[in-house]
Amino acid sequence: MRTIVDRAADFVLAVERVFGSPPRVLDGSRAVLVGDVKLSLEARERELCVIRMHGALEEWLAVFEVRGDIEVALLEAKEFLRG
Repeated sequence: MRTIVDRAADFVLAVERVFGSPPRVLDGSRAVLVGDVKLSLEARERELCVIRMHGALEEWLAVFEVRGDIEVALLEAKEFLRG
């Protein structure tokens, strides 16, 4: 029997757990907005991109590899944003 892992299914809930507030969902649950930061799952959900939004302009800040649990990459992103 095979097990299918869908990181996007847990992505929005994981963002809420890690960042402490419900995010605004963009792009069919593969991207969310937390404040002025967009978090986006890319490359078949193996990369978490951190993008600062300046109106309609995007400033790509970092990319974190997703290995297993999405919350690990989200914690790394949160720590990165704290500076």
